[in-house]
Amino acid sequence: MKKHRIVQWCMALCMALGLLILPAARMDAQAAEVIATVRGTVMKGTTSQLMYLDTSSGKMEVKIDGSTDTSGCKFLLPGKVISVSLSHGSDGYLHAVKISADAQDSSVSLDTSSVSTVTGTLNEKTKNDILCLDTQYGLMELKYDSSLDMSGCTIMVLGQSYTVKCARGSDAYMHAISISDASSSGGSTGGSTTSYVPSNSSSSSSVTGKVSSDTTPDILYLSTDYGVMQFKIDSDADTSRGMVHTKGNKLTVYFYHGSDGYLHATGIVGEKANASDVSVDSSSTSTVSGQVMKKSTENILLLDTRYGEMELKMDKIQDGNNGRALVEDMWVNVTCARGSDAYMHALSISTLR
Repeated sequence: MKKHRIVQWCMALCMALGLLILPAARMDAQAAEVIATVRGTVMKGTTSQLMYLDTSSGKMEVKIDGSTDTSGCKFLLPGKVISVSLSHGSDGYLHAVKISADAQDSSVSLDTSSVSTVTGTLNEKTKNDILCLDTQYGLMELKYDSSLDMSGCTIMVLGQSYTVKCARGSDAYMHAISISDASSSGGSTGGSTTSYVPSNSSSSSSVTGKVSSDTTPDILYLSTDYGVMQFKIDSDADTSRGMVHTKGNKLTVYFYHGSDGYLHATGIVGEKANASDVSVDSSSTSTVSGQVMKKSTENILLLDTRYGEMELKMDKIQDGNNGRALVEDMWVNVTCARGSDAYMHALSISTLR
């Protein structure tokens, strides 16, 4: 009799546990049941977990789960028109079961023999056919269509970082081939700034400040904690790591007191990133002429050319401006080559006038 009671007690316990588990299982099943499919426009504020959708029936908040099928549309950009099948969740929210959008076709052929990789943050300028990334070297625009491989990312929203492989198309544009989440791709936005002391300046005094107005190729005006200081830049000064002297750029100047009463710079160091592991095609170089623009930095040289504004990375510079500094509006000749990251890289710079 005692054993029989124990068996009954165990069966009752199992039934009670089953009843506790059953509602949750029913809720999960219900969450995947499609109750409606709506078409609407993605609104600002949408994230990878919560989508704001403007539909003909009004504005909707829809949760995006790990089980949401995003194979038909991974770009959730403000203004994009999409279709969403919905279910009721046990949390009171509407949940997206599947997201889809109209397919984009392209007849452009790509040169996949030369693929570049870039990492950046999705910019709000991104449109239905143009992918805009904020990289450490500026804004990059890439075309994309329905052939884009997005298996490496869950969903794409503004402000998140992604790694993109791209190639040049027959239309002369760079096209995105594949996209993956930057956190899972092992991608990097580039080298980091390191401290550097010119070899001829180790025993010199030094001061750090920002380039002030009135700076010329031969005289640097530096706004420091001690006031605005003036430094002569002689031909033997090492400016290889600090040649861009546009207003506001941060520089460290190594100097000595000259017999002429001036402070003379022996070396100048700017905020420069490490040389990247990007390869450049030095067998096919170009030479461009233009004026240095005020937003130029030690990492990116901006030139105003007859064809418009041009961006040149400075991480592969082999020959500086013959000891002279680059200041705003200076005319220069730049020999450059395209890198495996799809950017043009400056190899040498010389002064025109």
